Amino acid sequence: MHQGRYVFAQLMQHLPLHTFRRVVAKYGGNRYAKRFSCLDQFLCMAFAQLTGRESLRDIEVCLRAHEDKLYHLGIRSRIARSTLADANERRDWRIYAEFAQALIAIARRLYANEPLAVELAQTAYALDSTTIELCLSVFPWARAPHAGRGAIKLHTLLDLRGAIPTIVHLSAAKWHDVHMLDELIPEPGAIYVMDRGYLDFARLYRLHCEGAFFLMRAKKNLRVRRRYSHALTDRCSIRCDQTVVLARPIVRNNFPAPLRRLRVRDADSAGAIVLITNHFALPAATLSALYRHRWQIEIFFKWIKQHLRIKAFFGTSINAVKTQVWIAVSVYVLVAIVRKRLANHASLYELLQILSVTLFEQTELPCVLTQQLPPESDELTANQLILFDD
Repeated sequence: MHQGRYVFAQLMQHLPLHTFRRVVAKYGGNRYAKRFSCLDQFLCMAFAQLTGRESLRDIEVCLRAHEDKLYHLGIRSRIARSTLADANERRDWRIYAEFAQALIAIARRLYANEPLAVELAQTAYALDSTTIELCLSVFPWARAPHAGRGAIKLHTLLDLRGAIPTIVHLSAAKWHDVHMLDELIPEPGAIYVMDRGYLDFARLYRLHCEGAFFLMRAKKNLRVRRRYSHALTDRCSIRCDQTVVLARPIVRNNFPAPLRRLRVRDADSAGAIVLITNHFALPAATLSALYRHRWQIEIFFKWIKQHLRIKAFFGTSINAVKTQVWIAVSVYVLVAIVRKRLANHASLYELLQILSVTLFEQTELPCVLTQQLPPESDELTANQLILFDD
């Protein structure tokens, strides 16, 4: 029961605080804290993410405007931007990274039976990265390959059932995407959907030997030799379905097994794209539909960038940046957990927009997150003008 509690407090009630305290104790997060604890820091940063605050001053002004409500929100200390800045700079970012992984584990259990638009029994992941631009004069450690620019890369492995990020990795901008394959522990039977930036046959063969599958776009200069063609059941969307081997001997040494090559009609460009995979059991139409579900990771990146689209990060050190990114991921996953526990059918984007303007309301959380559509009536009102007679 909400018992008159604020929406923000009801939302944070879904946090596993026992896990948070254990992680804080593990890294000694509150060792030198007199008043402003790690939980206070997390709640302030979560408030900033949910409401789209753009600076430490924004956080301070907004929370001080509701100072009489802070205790009921779970924040036990008075808010000062200098205190929050020091916490972001000094407290170990691994506290929030490990806590985010605990939330991810909860969310994945909740979404394990989530229906996917594609009929698929296996787990499907989307792997991609996005670049977050930084000002080089403020973040000198984030030097990008391009002269005079600063940036970091956010690599994400997204579970397509529920759009839950399972792995989040921050790297320098010059770190190539393909190295992310070295960081993965392949899950036997899982399908990894990737773009052609991850095309490295030596690394893909390791996935293949571990019993995992991959599905990705082929590069234009990829040379293959056809062994035979499979019969097509949907010639409108699938133009060819072939079993091939790599033509160049050097490349074939890296991946000696046969591959499956699909030429799929691209509805957006009215052209065709070429997909390669090591999965031969699924129908071609299923693989084509699965590849189109990569857009879910683009939506996740869009949300992250919208909430990190600020004039300056809340800190300039790499520790502060990682802290902010991991808390943003935690908030995203927390909303996904609440959505499932409340059996809400709205999208995560819609829920985040609703929460951004209702955090200080004293209404039950399920009622707040339920969209109330205006009633429709077919009857004409009494003052409706009649333009034409029958």
